[in-house]
Amino acid sequence: MLFLGGCNFRCPFCQNADLVLRPESLPGLHIDEVMRSLEKKKGFVDGVSITGGEPLIHGEALLSLMRRLREAGLAVKLDTNGYEVELLREVLAAGLADYVAMDVKTSLAGYSRAAGKALDTRRIEQAIRLIMDSGVQYEFRTTCVPGIVEESDIHEIAALVSGAKHYYLQQFRPNGPMIDAEYEAVRPHDAATLGRFLSLVSPSVQTCGLRGA
Repeated sequence: MLFLGGCNFRCPFCQNADLVLRPESLPGLHIDEVMRSLEKKKGFVDGVSITGGEPLIHGEALLSLMRRLREAGLAVKLDTNGYEVELLREVLAAGLADYVAMDVKTSLAGYSRAAGKALDTRRIEQAIRLIMDSGVQYEFRTTCVPGIVEESDIHEIAALVSGAKHYYLQQFRPNGPMIDAEYEAVRPHDAATLGRFLSLVSPSVQTCGLRGA
């Protein structure tokens, strides 16, 4: 798994605060070092997951990395919030990802709160449709943060991802440090609530599951 520093969101419940806010404070690897390390593991590693932070903010550098991974014969999974939809379109059109996992934070009305900044939710809708129409394997997933993801939000998310092949609800874990320390004291939804959420969204997608409960 490759973690790329920096992000265009400031989700208050994010558990990668240093990676998002202070990526320069963390040790890094040049792409050549990454490729040498993967070459040494040839035969043991057949794929790489690129995550963050938000990989798509890195533009051409991300495309170059994905091309080199492809040239090395490795499968590539991309984790993204989808907001940099223009670069997402390039990645998909070029066939640089075998699998895309997009976080759908909450309903569109609550997205700015979930992302920690004002944003254009049309870009979220565009990313969802682009991924679904791409022919690339994918999943959408939502971390069920109390106060950000409630039953009314689940109804709206179900409409957003209607027809999707794979959708997952994820249990919120208040493990710090988070971008907003107040979320470290938030009590997760109980099992019954998550089960109700699952039953609400399941009819709208082909497969639906619950992670971390």
